Amino acid sequence: MIASDRHALTPWTAEFTDPRLEADYRRYVLPRTAGQLQTSLLVIALLFTLLGMADYLLLGASPTFFLLLALRVLVAIACLLTWRALRRRPARVFRFLPLNPVLWLGCLVIILIVPLRADSIGTHASATAVAVMALYLFVPNRLPWMIAASLLLSLGFLSAMLLWAAVPAGVILIQAVVLLFANTVGLITARRLARLQREQYASLLDERASSERLRHEIGDHLHLEERLRHMAGTDELTGLDNRRRFFERADQELRRALRHGSPLSFCMVDIDHFKAINDQHGHSVGDLVLTRVAATLRGDLREVDFIGRFGGEEFVIALPGADPAAAREVAERLRSRISELPHPDPGVPHRMSVTIGIARLAPGETTLDPVLKRADQALYRGKAGGRNTVVLADEQEGVGMAAANG
Repeated sequence: MIASDRHALTPWTAEFTDPRLEADYRRYVLPRTAGQLQTSLLVIALLFTLLGMADYLLLGASPTFFLLLALRVLVAIACLLTWRALRRRPARVFRFLPLNPVLWLGCLVIILIVPLRADSIGTHASATAVAVMALYLFVPNRLPWMIAASLLLSLGFLSAMLLWAAVPAGVILIQAVVLLFANTVGLITARRLARLQREQYASLLDERASSERLRHEIGDHLHLEERLRHMAGTDELTGLDNRRRFFERADQELRRALRHGSPLSFCMVDIDHFKAINDQHGHSVGDLVLTRVAATLRGDLREVDFIGRFGGEEFVIALPGADPAAAREVAERLRSRISELPHPDPGVPHRMSVTIGIARLAPGETTLDPVLKRADQALYRGKAGGRNTVVLADEQEGVGMAAANG
């Protein structure tokens, strides 16, 4: 169901055609409506009590006064009991009981005033028109029940005038026109108010739905942005940091090491005989070797370490806080893990292997290039010396280079 259909209103009662939406609306306005109705009941009880006192000034302690007083007190008590019931269970505000019988009782008492005080029919006529308007505008109720109570009061009052009040037919006709006008204005106003309130609620729902969609769109956009940022810094084949992302993180570690004077080591890792694997088995097997080696290297590092693909079959590892001895221990463990991996060709007897060159950031070095160059040189010495080994760079060489640059 589209939103416009779901928010459609019935033509006469101005309620939502969707029962669930109408129920949601009533729950939404329940606190406000219950509070307004409780106030209305207290005001009605107070007015009927005050009018009883006014009857005494006009009638004195006569039997008619006591009868009118009993009727007015009955309505006041019924209003107070209904007020108490609604205060205990506000959800009753949209039900037929207990409100409507109390309103009808009040209407009957107003009608019975005509035979009891026929001498003041003009005052009663004006008060009845005001009461009709109050039933539409002052007492919150469902529109069909508003109409029922107002028609009861209007038709009952006109019938009482016709039967018990000695007034000309023209006066009754004028009163009928006045009550018709009061009912028409009250009905139009109440219906317009009910429609306006529900349209505002529908607008609120649309706004909430739009906000929710916008929130999801923003979340999707942020997720996509994060994914793109991850892809921009990730090697597509191995899932490791690419060269750019690795150097960003390595620069951060370099600044931290220089700031705190902590050691920082790097490992250059190269897969042995990788060109031969590609030439003999094809690039698909070569890619499989790369992914296996990358997963093994990444899975055996410390939490603070990070690794990137440096290019081709070469990887670079940053070891924050690791001195040469600790770096060598990590490198030996990685070399051993790789040597346990089977060769992609089952017919080849030997297993896979890597050569690793290690270098530590030397005193006085403030950039990454010298330490990575020394790790790369150590790597190539290992390759030249037979592969499947770990070679530690000459730290004195790094100190000398730093002094020369200084």
